[in-house]
Order: sequence, then C-alpha cells, then structure tokens
Amino acid sequence: MVGIIDYGVGNLFSLKSSLAYIGEEAVVTNDPAVLQKCDHIILPGVGAFGDAAEKLRQSGMAEVVLKEAAAGKPLLGICLGMQLLFEKSYEYGEYAGLGLIPGVVRPIAPMIGEGLKVPHIGWNELHFPKEKEKSPIFADLAENDCVYFVHSFAAVDCTDFVTATAEYGAELTAAVAKGNVYGCQFHPEKSGEVGLKILKAFCNL
Repeated sequence: MVGIIDYGVGNLFSLKSSLAYIGEEAVVTNDPAVLQKCDHIILPGVGAFGDAAEKLRQSGMAEVVLKEAAAGKPLLGICLGMQLLFEKSYEYGEYAGLGLIPGVVRPIAPMIGEGLKVPHIGWNELHFPKEKEKSPIFADLAENDCVYFVHSFAAVDCTDFVTATAEYGAELTAAVAKGNVYGCQFHPEKSGEVGLKILKAFCNL
C-alpha cells in the first residue's frame, strides 16, 4: 500500500490514478495512523514552500514523515514535495524544510540567465551522473529520457545526493536520494511511460 500525503497542496488524483494504472494500491490520507500502516510514502506538492511547510506541520504529517523515514520506509517527494525534503528554502523569504536531505532551495532565475522563461515548464531530458551508480528508481530509464517539469525553484548545495539533472540554461537538480529518501523535481505522474517506470520502481523498493 502506498500512502499519498494529503495536506492540501498536491495533485493527488492524477498521482493515485497513475499508481492504479501500474497496479499499485494507494490511499490518499491526512491521518498519521493510516500513513504508518503503508509500505511506501509519497509526499506531493504544488504551490509555495512556506505555505506548504506550515500546512504539513499543522496537519501533524511532518512528524510522522520524519519518523517513518527514520525507520527506513521508502519516501518519495515530488516537485514541491521534493523541495520540502531539504533543510530550507529561500522562496519569498526563508523557511525551514524537513531536513532529510542536506541542501537548500533557491530561485532558478539567477542560475539560468536571461532569455529563458520562468517557471521552467515542459518536457526535458534527464541526465544521470556518470560517476555514480544509477538510482534504483531510475533502473529502467535511459540517458536523455524525458520527463515533465513545472518549477521556478531548484535544490542547490546538494551535489552528493543528486541522482539526475536537467539542462535549462544551467544544470538543474532534477532528482536526489539519500538512503530510503528520494526526490523528483519533475512530475512522474505527468511523464507518460517514463514516469510510470519511475513510480513502479519506487513501489518495488
């Protein structure tokens, strides 16, 4: 059973539908007791970091996410959900994240230079660090496989944990991992067959 965290800021329907399509049972929940019974946890998210972090903590889900991650349960953060895994974000202020992965989140505009639109929206290729073993959630993917992005902020100062990048005026962090904690800046549930392969690999961990 996959637990999809509902704290008011995620694209929950398409994510649950994608999991159902690959034969994975999932529950959308804001109940810590239900989440604790799940084998895998997905932390989705859209919108502003500060608002999402506050809602996650107020719902009581932040505490259970930290507890379950510490116990070794596979956790996947998607888009803003990935950004929440980091120590802090500088999105319209300074806000604390969950601190599960070292690093911070900053706006991409100064990184990519002039001439490119923000947010970074659309399909882009994934590149896997050649010096690292490929992350298990990307086991069935090939270099340059495309996924769907929608973001104005990206994780930085996290080189040791980067498992995929994307080029958009600069090399941007596309995915990270630390132990049983995984993050995708892109949306697997909107990324067609490639995204389904990622979700299936995560569920098989």
